[in-house]
Amino acid sequence: MRKNIFIGFVIVFSLFQASFLIAQITSSQIDSLVSVAMEQFHVPGVAVGVVKEGKIIYAKGFGLRNIDDKSSRVNKHTQFAIASNTKAFTAAALAILVDKGKITWQTKVRSIIPEFTMYNSYVSDNFTVADLLTHRSGLGLGAGDLMLFPKGGDFTIHDILTNFQYFKPVSPFRTKFDYDNLLYIVAGEVVARVSGMSWREFVKKNILVPLRMDDTYCYYSLISDKKNVAKPHVVENGVPHTTAPTQFDYNKINGAAASIYSGVYDLSEWMIVQMDGGKYGDSLKNTLFTGKSHRAMWSLHTVTKSRRSPRYNTHFSGYGYGWFLKDVQGKMEVSHTGGLTGMLSKVVMIPDINLGVVVLTNASNDGAGIFASVTQTIVDSYLGLNDNHLVTKYAEYFNHKQSKGDSVTKQVWKTVEEHKKLTIDKSRYTGTYKDSWLGKIEIYQKDGDLWFRSFRVSSLTGKMYYYNANTFAIKWADRDMEADAFALFCLDEEGKAISIKMKGISPNIDFSYDFQDLNFKRLNYE
Repeated sequence: MRKNIFIGFVIVFSLFQASFLIAQITSSQIDSLVSVAMEQFHVPGVAVGVVKEGKIIYAKGFGLRNIDDKSSRVNKHTQFAIASNTKAFTAAALAILVDKGKITWQTKVRSIIPEFTMYNSYVSDNFTVADLLTHRSGLGLGAGDLMLFPKGGDFTIHDILTNFQYFKPVSPFRTKFDYDNLLYIVAGEVVARVSGMSWREFVKKNILVPLRMDDTYCYYSLISDKKNVAKPHVVENGVPHTTAPTQFDYNKINGAAASIYSGVYDLSEWMIVQMDGGKYGDSLKNTLFTGKSHRAMWSLHTVTKSRRSPRYNTHFSGYGYGWFLKDVQGKMEVSHTGGLTGMLSKVVMIPDINLGVVVLTNASNDGAGIFASVTQTIVDSYLGLNDNHLVTKYAEYFNHKQSKGDSVTKQVWKTVEEHKKLTIDKSRYTGTYKDSWLGKIEIYQKDGDLWFRSFRVSSLTGKMYYYNANTFAIKWADRDMEADAFALFCLDEEGKAISIKMKGISPNIDFSYDFQDLNFKRLNYE
């Protein structure tokens, strides 16, 4: 009887083990998965890396670096903008300084940067290094990002350090998660002032060189040989076209939030070091950052809303230092996404099973569908979950989202067309206006039409179309921005414009276009 029970147990265990092994996706299945997803999501180029048990088991490129050059094949070393996946490098840089005893996570920012000014004196005086990394400042989602991301801005690190005072908090300090970018720029300045070298020099010397990440650069402009750099693409009506890369001028603002370029091979090595707790090299004898700092970066510091999913049995989610954290099937997941115009990335690690997956793409719009579906399908296979047809499901989701957004914008421009023949006294609106942090803009007439022009961000230039009441729709001259906006004028008792509020037209507008935080006042108003 006992023998039969033992044999039965062996058979059941063997079947379970076999089914688990079968569930783990193969290299050829990843090839097929990516090919199908690329067709579905209209992405020119993709690179995928997978690490398991401390080794790179898959690193491959698909498609084209440049849609206009059929010979520009993506490979495992092709460099993509990794955008906000840069934040983990900045967190690691600070961890190295903590390990050296130069700072602590609770060091007050003002003890290093006296001119750092938040929206009230208490927050300014008590803001710590940890607060820079954890998206709990009290400011709204993406506050101030217009100083960073539209092309042609002339803002400096001094502007960012001092302009937080002009923003209104949306929640009490340290009580709520609202993703930000600018505070990571401040974190980069902390690295610079404490170490005595720039953020890029520190990251290169202390992270990239020791880890031999030879395909990784802190800025696009530092890549001397750009033969293997992916071009960013924007997809319009299902057709991708190239656009100019987002560039950060390191002489004005450091790139600590989103400037790194890298390939999946280097990022696979990066994931291995992360899952080895900061150890690297032969027999893991070298230390990038200590286990204590590693635990700090992978500890939940700010709680986020978690979606209870029976499939993943998730109970918590939140943010550490440079990483999103949650539980899936009783295991910890560490991840981050990144997005700039024409470039998207995702890194996912399940350290309990020594698994890491990275996906890089050179297209925005549908690019999120491919990085989400490919990474999750690979992860699911190692979690022993059945095929959930994620490519199809994400395609349906993003198509619905895009369709819903398109219906809103189409209705706006339909209304503009219907009001085209109305007689509008445009002179009531012309003049120079100023916002406390974005600076001056001008509303002027050209060939009988109203135009909007920012003095500090050259790409924020566009023709204005009468929409309704005292509201105009702005169509930006730079069509790759995908961020057309409303300008809502406030008039005085004589019908003359005295101020302007703004907001994005499409519900799908990127959160970094924080037009809603602007409040322009007319200058020389009489």
